[in-house]
Amino acid sequence: MDGDVKNHGGAAGLHRNDGAQPMSPRIPGFDRRTVLRALAGGAAGIAGIGSAGAQDAVLEQLIQQSQGRNFGQGFDSASRTILMPKASLPTLDPSTAQTTEQFIPRYEAIVAQGGWPAVPQVERLRLGNRNPAVPVLRERLAVSGDIDPAAAGAGDVYDSYVEAAVRRFQARHGLTVDGVVRQQTLKALNVPAQVRLAQLRINVVRLRTLSQNLGSKLVVANIPAAQIEAIDSGVVVSRHVTVAGKPDRPSPDLQTRIVEVNFNPYWTVPVSIVRKDLIPRMQEEPDYLTKNHIRIFDGRGTELQPTQINWNTNEAVNYRFKQDPGDFNSLGSIRINFPSKDGVYMHDTPSKNLFGEDFRFHSSGCMRVQNVRELVVWLLADTPGWTRAEIDAVIKSGERKDARLSSPVPLYWVYVTAWVTPDGVVQFRDDIYSRDGLAASTAGATRG
Repeated sequence: MDGDVKNHGGAAGLHRNDGAQPMSPRIPGFDRRTVLRALAGGAAGIAGIGSAGAQDAVLEQLIQQSQGRNFGQGFDSASRTILMPKASLPTLDPSTAQTTEQFIPRYEAIVAQGGWPAVPQVERLRLGNRNPAVPVLRERLAVSGDIDPAAAGAGDVYDSYVEAAVRRFQARHGLTVDGVVRQQTLKALNVPAQVRLAQLRINVVRLRTLSQNLGSKLVVANIPAAQIEAIDSGVVVSRHVTVAGKPDRPSPDLQTRIVEVNFNPYWTVPVSIVRKDLIPRMQEEPDYLTKNHIRIFDGRGTELQPTQINWNTNEAVNYRFKQDPGDFNSLGSIRINFPSKDGVYMHDTPSKNLFGEDFRFHSSGCMRVQNVRELVVWLLADTPGWTRAEIDAVIKSGERKDARLSSPVPLYWVYVTAWVTPDGVVQFRDDIYSRDGLAASTAGATRG
């Protein structure tokens, strides 16, 4: 099943404080932007670029590179001792259950000592801000191990130490990593330590059943993380943001095998979506089907016109609705097929703005996959006739074609809200479907 008949949503933007003042002593008459502008001018001159616009472009690159080095990858020795999650380590690994279990005593100790403090409500905290909430934020991050209290300084200024720690915290909780504390990050910070401990205990049980006999080449979709990992020999070769099922239309747990890829597919609208979405939409917009290239067929394959159906009843569930291939198609240009009693699949989407959100649960059970073409190239690597160039050519042509995998690839859709990777980084996700039995303490914590 696919998501809403028509989707709306804005990408969560990344915000950088390019004008933030450095926390180190300054030379009168000089600031960071002035120095970088001089460097930009020199770089442009060496490259033979003389225009002010070109120099400004180089300037912005230097600023972004400087910020990336300073704050994203360890600004100082204190930051370098605190590990960011490694992109190459999979969620499911034969050692994941054991590693997660080993961290439970650490969280038991945190709870026994009173947990971590609640960070006061603030609209936004970012680099350079001075706020009485910052010392509490430092303490909160120190308790969870995101900042080294011995070397991170003190005070009420949101400095580079705090920003680096917030970035790590965001990465561990599946949030947009921008080093800015907004409502999504604040809500995650204020989930009590005892809830996080309970999540670790609950997920150890899940991981024990999931982490055995996985195989060397597999795809794992962690539903609460809204994320897919393509794994080869224990290493994540690509990671993909997804849009998963809504809480009232959840994506199911499953263990199956990917067998086929459809290029430029038709979309046959599931009966559940006809009933829940299409009929109400047609009552509001009688030309909706026509605008979205969705055609109606009866049981004999005869095409009907929208005006032949009474949209004030459930008559429409007796017909088949089929959307033509194209940029407008709800499946985009690619559908990945596998046996499933729930009739779900993974696919491309024209609504790519949804991938930029922290809350990515908008579908009716299927998973929409960001950069799905990269995943398909990897899946078809051993299938003759489907090189990257051939895949690109078929998609560009708009022709309907199917590719049967020479060797089916194991696929796991799992529900894991807490785990620890072999490098000792603890990760948590919202209990989006309230399956942890914790009174929805983390359900939707990053929404809004």
